[in-house]
Amino acid sequence: MSAATNALHEQRAPQTAFRLTLRPDNIGVITIDVPGEKVNTLKAEFVEQINDVLIQAQQQTTLEGLVIISGKPDSFIAGADITMIAACNSAKEAQSLAKKGQSTLAQLAAFPVPVVAAIHGACLGGGLELALACHSRVCSLDDKTALGLPEVQLGLLPGSGGTQRLPRLIGAGKALDMMLTGKQIRARQALRMGLVDDAVPHAILLETAVARARQGWSARRELPWQERLLNGPLGRSALFAIVRKKTLEKTHGNYPAAERIIQVVRTGLDQGSASGYEAEARAFGELAMTPQSAALRSLFFASTALKKERGADAQPHALERVGILGGGLMGGGIACVTATRGGLPVRIKDISTQGINHALKYSWDVLSKRVRRKRMRPAERQKQMMLISGTTDYCGFEQLDIVVEAVFEDLALKQQMVAEVEQHAAPHTVFASNTSSLPISQIAAKAQRPEQVIGLHYFSPVDKMPLVEVIPHAATSAATIATTVALAHKQGKTAIVVADRAGFYVNRILAPYINEAARCLLVGEPIEALDKALVDFGFPVGPITLLDEVGIDVGTKIIPILVEELGPRFAAPAAFDAVLKDGRKGRKNGKGFYLYPSEGQQRQRRKRADASVYTLLGVTPKAHLPPAEIAQRCVMMMLNEAARCLEEGVIRSARDGDIGAVFGIGFPPFLGGPFRYMDELGAETVVKTLQYLQQQHGEHFAPCERLQRMAQQGERFYPR
Repeated sequence: MSAATNALHEQRAPQTAFRLTLRPDNIGVITIDVPGEKVNTLKAEFVEQINDVLIQAQQQTTLEGLVIISGKPDSFIAGADITMIAACNSAKEAQSLAKKGQSTLAQLAAFPVPVVAAIHGACLGGGLELALACHSRVCSLDDKTALGLPEVQLGLLPGSGGTQRLPRLIGAGKALDMMLTGKQIRARQALRMGLVDDAVPHAILLETAVARARQGWSARRELPWQERLLNGPLGRSALFAIVRKKTLEKTHGNYPAAERIIQVVRTGLDQGSASGYEAEARAFGELAMTPQSAALRSLFFASTALKKERGADAQPHALERVGILGGGLMGGGIACVTATRGGLPVRIKDISTQGINHALKYSWDVLSKRVRRKRMRPAERQKQMMLISGTTDYCGFEQLDIVVEAVFEDLALKQQMVAEVEQHAAPHTVFASNTSSLPISQIAAKAQRPEQVIGLHYFSPVDKMPLVEVIPHAATSAATIATTVALAHKQGKTAIVVADRAGFYVNRILAPYINEAARCLLVGEPIEALDKALVDFGFPVGPITLLDEVGIDVGTKIIPILVEELGPRFAAPAAFDAVLKDGRKGRKNGKGFYLYPSEGQQRQRRKRADASVYTLLGVTPKAHLPPAEIAQRCVMMMLNEAARCLEEGVIRSARDGDIGAVFGIGFPPFLGGPFRYMDELGAETVVKTLQYLQQQHGEHFAPCERLQRMAQQGERFYPR
């Protein structure tokens, strides 16, 4: 490389994210390192930078190959900066954005010498599209390495050629599965499916990629015979018919991006790449303007912002060791995410060794599933399990920074736990109660250090549900809040700080929703019809199934607390007492509104509605309510209560309320959460709908004052 070129590089280095160096062996290395950012993301202004660096490379007369690698320690390219889409005011502008990306990567694909992507860390979205445009790919075997096209989760499709290159590389079947689920592929799996050409230890990644570039052009990998069969006319028709049917079963038509992905991939395979790229850019532009994509992107921005917040204006205390009280389902789950995601040593206390073993088995089962799926080595499983220990006394608790209590919902017992932890733990130890119903102020009432007592409400199953509610009481210190939020972040959770009021936030908006489904059931609407109506609306499961999952016994403990503090609108229908008295707890004991097969049963593997429930309730089942009416009644109760929670300060913002509902109870993500959905409908429409339902079904539908005021003044929860 000439002195003049080197001087040019030195001059450009601070401004550009793409830096070219030429090795003595005539292999050029393009290093991607976005200035001032922890990870690399692709921005619109990088189009010119990529073009410039490719021109620089072509000017090197001795160049024999190129390697593209990241300058970040644990990230290749984490995706494109989606704020670019928010800046687009029309489908045409968003389509133009996609075409620029396609054009830039087409130059990379047409580069006259072999180009190899050396991938370590996250290679997602536009990052994988860039790697696909290279002539071959090598990735590290590190656990941090993951490849995927997650655009569907934002209501979009890959817009820089991904829908066209991926099916040709790994076959339409596997490509559609990746794009329609947004799943992330680990290194060994990527190698098996042909997504990468080699997978090596991180230490030799660059040299392996360089060696591959020096080999020159390699023959294109032939697809496995199954994929070649699916590429034929008959196989392709069958594949797309099956994929479309399965996709519709999952999306219920609520996520247009999934259908457009199928269409665009098919266009490219049937009509050629040129038509495919054109269809991809057009679909990207149109999807970017849909309300579904706007809602999904708003959730992405909201959750990203929450992960950066401390929850209070204070620095969190250092977190080095964590304690768990109780080895039950919740305790085991909390221990699992603390050790396996947070990497923190965990000390579990239970009254029996059986309880400790139960908690240990939770983590063992979760990690063993990863081992079976080749996502983890047995040695790594053993290493993570060694972070978890147990005790039947308080041995070791003097070293803990925070103790999470997960014992039975009994106030006296929880107060006893506070007293014992204060006696045996360090003076700075935070006490966090995983309670779903009891007021934190009452749990802290007899504490010596009430400022270090806080609520930390997890959702079951802990290793899958992304939300936690952090609940300070009046005397909780800011440092305790910040420390608790920091623990949640280490556990991989999204945390919202909510007020110490009955039901907190999630259970408070959930109760009226389930109660309304119960009222529909008591007029004879079948259990399956009720659940289907809300699943079709967009919830992952229906309200009756959800009650079974949460536990009918748990629900009946929360309702009286809500009624006592907030009034009779929370009262469950009296007839439902008969269900609990019949010993029905839901999935946990295999018997609720549905019957659940035990693990040993082979004949009936799926749950089924228990017809004897109708006899208990004294009703004759008959589907007679329109599904849209069922969904409207249940959802409107939730919306009304969410607005009340914001008005009363139970949640800090509409953003927190949307995240809580979507991440906590599966409110349809494509609607963006209760508050974005109310903005979409308009406050006036929400109030009129509630008033109509009030006339038809009772005073519990009366619109709250906040919504009435917003309707009168034309207000919104979010600015336009």
